[in-house]
Amino acid sequence: MLDAVLIQQCADPSLKPAIVEQFIAKAGSQDPLAITVRSGNRVVLVPKATTPEEALALIRDNLGRNTVRVGITQYPAGIGIVEAGQLKPDMVELCENIRMGTALFAKVFRIVLKWYGNPTAKEVLPQVMDDAVIAWQTGYFEGVAVFRAEDPGQGEITQREKVDSGMPEQAAAPTKDDDATEPSPSDPNKADIRIDLSGIGSKP
Repeated sequence: MLDAVLIQQCADPSLKPAIVEQFIAKAGSQDPLAITVRSGNRVVLVPKATTPEEALALIRDNLGRNTVRVGITQYPAGIGIVEAGQLKPDMVELCENIRMGTALFAKVFRIVLKWYGNPTAKEVLPQVMDDAVIAWQTGYFEGVAVFRAEDPGQGEITQREKVDSGMPEQAAAPTKDDDATEPSPSDPNKADIRIDLSGIGSKP
């Protein structure tokens, strides 16, 4: 079982610790230097890495030709990498691998959760988790390449920003709000006239 302090320090904060534990137990590895290489459905046997340097060498040797998974989260090494020279050593560092892996899994989980209609019932969540793990292992869910798909969470934030950006214009349109701040308590008659005029002016 993954150390609770390690989860708190390194895992993506959008995932509950229990989900992180389940994710690594079902789809990850106990070995931070674990390298899994697949060619289609076939597992390619590679030497066990004993140092970060050996692990990176194995990744470079297989990247581009095979599917390579790395570390405790079995992070897909080819995501966002065009050339093997772009590989970063921190990919096989324990905390960084957890950070990268859980951040990407959180997106996969949100994609699956959205497909299910964002359920809140506890009895549905185990199925969502199972499908998210399968999507993590295969890279696909319902025909969608989950690692390169748009994050549903990010999409919702963008939509909210668009809605909010239109609000100030709508709020600025009525003149009553402006008048409400201007009435002079020393001359209430003028304030009454202003309100009446603004009401008439806003009808057209």
